[in-house]
Amino acid sequence: MKRLVILGGGFAGVWAARAAAAERRRRGASDILEIVLVSRDPWLTIRPRLYERALEGMRVPLDEVLAPIGVKRIQGDVRRIDTWAHTVSMGDAGRMLFYDRLLLAPGSAVHRPSIPGIEQTFTVDTYEDAVALHARLDTLRRGQASHESTVAVIGAGFTGIEVATMLATRVRTILVGDAPHVAPDLGRDARAHVVDALARLRVETRTGVAVRAVDRDGIMLASGERVSADAVVWTGGFRASPLAAQLAVPLDAAGRVEVDRFLRVRGVAGVYAAGDVAHAIADEQGHVTPMSCQCAIPMGEAAGTNAAADLLGAPLAEFRYLDYVTCLDLGAAGALFMEGWDRQVRLTGFWGSVLKESINQRLIYPPSRSDTHGAPLARSAA
Repeated sequence: MKRLVILGGGFAGVWAARAAAAERRRRGASDILEIVLVSRDPWLTIRPRLYERALEGMRVPLDEVLAPIGVKRIQGDVRRIDTWAHTVSMGDAGRMLFYDRLLLAPGSAVHRPSIPGIEQTFTVDTYEDAVALHARLDTLRRGQASHESTVAVIGAGFTGIEVATMLATRVRTILVGDAPHVAPDLGRDARAHVVDALARLRVETRTGVAVRAVDRDGIMLASGERVSADAVVWTGGFRASPLAAQLAVPLDAAGRVEVDRFLRVRGVAGVYAAGDVAHAIADEQGHVTPMSCQCAIPMGEAAGTNAAADLLGAPLAEFRYLDYVTCLDLGAAGALFMEGWDRQVRLTGFWGSVLKESINQRLIYPPSRSDTHGAPLARSAA
């Protein structure tokens, strides 16, 4: 019996497991290929939605997705990967699991730099983090009139904008970023829509200035300005899981491993990678996949299919992602839908919200329990 071990129960890991199971079924190899997914907890967390106002439905039980397709799940915290011995070790007791092929998909985590007091900030990085933020907002609402409460959001990129626009109808919101303007990854036209939405929602902005320190009463900016706040939310960037560093290969600036066109980790035999931990080339123009569930899903599908095919002696397929889109929630001001790597605006306002809602509430969820064949899901635009 050959074994494919997948590390990570997020989007890349779950869709990799589904694709590998589908490849196993196509090859009639259920009796010779075991697929095991190792996850830290029993949930697929719908991480792109954690900024939303309500948290219901944000976690999908992994066993409901994996058990019907014959994928075994082991709950554990991976501590060590030994690529020479083809083993992974879990937990303090060092439980060891052998693999014939390994698929690395442990995702990423929000990166907190060395700023005094930054440990006091809230995030929307994990379900538990989002619950803690909501609890703080509920405390503020009970303790005083909402217009008297202030929340500072640090990071004026996509996550910061979505958090700020969500908060804007509940509390006074201040968005802070060290880039010269909000939405630095967007072009001029798209950014103009974001700036207009922030103005309509009365979100205050401080751009081109770094945060020097955080304390219980707010933040101190490098400009010398003090911003008082009842809560501070940090959204400033992500880093790939530290498990990537255990492969002893070069990492990019975000801590990701480089993979080839089949999503095999360069320089390490028998290991594939997908999702936020993989630096992959999306197309012939050399665009690098961003850290998002939009790319994690098709990367997981491609890596899972190839890892299973590799073990079964079947040909591998190149990974390509040609239909890149972006959808940014702007709260009560609608949403912004963009196409292409240059992010050309296609939908705004109400119709942008309709599309964003469809993505967040349907397209990025795995199929229902009744779909046991592991068919690929339509690509999303989160």
